[in-house]
Amino acid sequence: MERQGVDMPHVEFKDQEPQLLGENQEQQQDEESRDEEACQGPPSANRQLMMLEGKSGPYFSSLDSSIDILKKRAQELIENINESRQKDHALMTNFRDSLKIKVSDLTEKLEERMYQIYNHHNKIIQEKLQEFTQKMAKISHLETELKQVCHTVETVYKDLCVQPEATTLEEEQIHKDGEC
Repeated sequence: MERQGVDMPHVEFKDQEPQLLGENQEQQQDEESRDEEACQGPPSANRQLMMLEGKSGPYFSSLDSSIDILKKRAQELIENINESRQKDHALMTNFRDSLKIKVSDLTEKLEERMYQIYNHHNKIIQEKLQEFTQKMAKISHLETELKQVCHTVETVYKDLCVQPEATTLEEEQIHKDGEC
């Protein structure tokens, strides 16, 4: 960010009638009546007449003095504005630096808190995974037992199915032998 100053422009008052400062009304009226009398002749003669009378000297010196006062006042105002802008710039720079420090501190605290939460969640996840592993091992063991029970039931069923046929054949034999 760059500080911008105010430059005072150069101003000349050519077409405007300056307001006289420090003269009383009598002098102004006296000069106006002289101007009116002088205006009745040719313009170049009027100027020469005014210069000869010494009127232009005090008039222009008063005008120069007023302009100098205005220029000094304008320059003071411009310097005040520039000083205020420098102070504002310094204030904003300090504010930005302070804000950066605070944001950095808050970011570090937030990051630290995040890692604490991650560790807590990791412990919970680890416990759940351990429980899951134990339950899966138990399920696997139960599955093995179930297969053994199924195999046993199958074997018993086969044995039961085979025995009645054998018994029926024997019974038929006995029954046939008894009729004979």
